[in-house]
Amino acid sequence: MRILLIVLAVALTGCAVDTVSPARVAERFHALITAGQDEAACGMLARKTADKLPRRGQSCADALRELRLGPGGVVVSVSVWGDEAQVRLAGDTIFLHRYSDGWRVRAAGCEPVPDLPYDCEVDD
Repeated sequence: MRILLIVLAVALTGCAVDTVSPARVAERFHALITAGQDEAACGMLARKTADKLPRRGQSCADALRELRLGPGGVVVSVSVWGDEAQVRLAGDTIFLHRYSDGWRVRAAGCEPVPDLPYDCEVDD
């Protein structure tokens, strides 16, 4: 699956950017997957992502288990632009969106592809 995410450079003057929350969500998402708590990890996905992930007759948790996403590891970098964020972990890149109830995972299991968008195992 390919996801086209355009990272916009945003010049922020005098504004604090919350990079902690997206990082914590990404770490928590991978901690839940590593602990085999796939249903709880599904609860961290954006609705559109959670709806798109499973095949017919399959639960979101079953679909996540099949993907076998590796451990995320430590946070390497966080980029936030508006309501979008990218968290690079040692073993994964995750894209998030900030909704009224907080940050949710839009794409995970993402790897950069030269001259193309990221290739993601989970995306909307």
